[in-house]
Amino acid sequence: MKSKTSRKSTEVHQKGNLLSHPKLFIESIGQATIQGVESVGRASQFFFETLFWLVRPPFRLKIIFNAMEFVGVGSLFIVILTGFFTGAVFALQGATAFRLFNAESLVGSTVALSLARELAPVLTGLMVSGRAGSGIATEIGTMRVTEQIDALYTMAVNPIQYLIVPRFIAGVVMVPLLTALFNLVGMVGCYTVGVGLLNIDEGVFYENVKWFVEPSDLYNGLIKSCFFGGILTLVGCYKGFYATGGARGVGLATTQSVVVSSVLILTADYVLTAIMFT
Repeated sequence: MKSKTSRKSTEVHQKGNLLSHPKLFIESIGQATIQGVESVGRASQFFFETLFWLVRPPFRLKIIFNAMEFVGVGSLFIVILTGFFTGAVFALQGATAFRLFNAESLVGSTVALSLARELAPVLTGLMVSGRAGSGIATEIGTMRVTEQIDALYTMAVNPIQYLIVPRFIAGVVMVPLLTALFNLVGMVGCYTVGVGLLNIDEGVFYENVKWFVEPSDLYNGLIKSCFFGGILTLVGCYKGFYATGGARGVGLATTQSVVVSSVLILTADYVLTAIMFT
């Protein structure tokens, strides 16, 4: 009890010092600013190094295909499951709203447009980030704390080219393919609910989808997913590459990779939507 009480009093005392001594308060702000600028600079350097080694041989195709299998094939189940129930739930909720205006036939086109523009690329990015992005951060973080990355330097192998570039390529290539699959499975879920359960006419369902959804909606959604795939793999690689502190540091890097990549995906989605659809 005494140790807990003394610890609390110490924390309160430290907070009081920061507030009561302007010098300490300013120093803490300056230190946080320097750390933030340093992190931005290190992340920018990491990004540009990845782009530099992206176009330089040797191209390790076996490692690239293994990374594609991990990012793409390993995420199939969760993408299919999420896509089907997303389409089904949106059809159910949309029909409830459209029924007020006697316009249930618009359910298919509304869900298709939502999937193509927003839901498929964003949810695919978030799902793959939670599964593959975290796995990448854990794998590379473990290599860092066990000094395997240092061993690559010793063998004159650039770790950015050997570890990061294949995973970056896998993310940029496989996430759009998973997004296309999400679109397809989402429409299967929408069709199952709309036509199978809500008795919407099948011909009207298809005609409305073809009428409202343009090819550009699909293309722009796939372009978005390319950015999201690059974001989630780069963040996972970056957090793992600079992990410190043993097992605890690897766990922290994994958690941070999922949080940061999710926030960046949502932010990038807003920016890309403003550019593409306005």
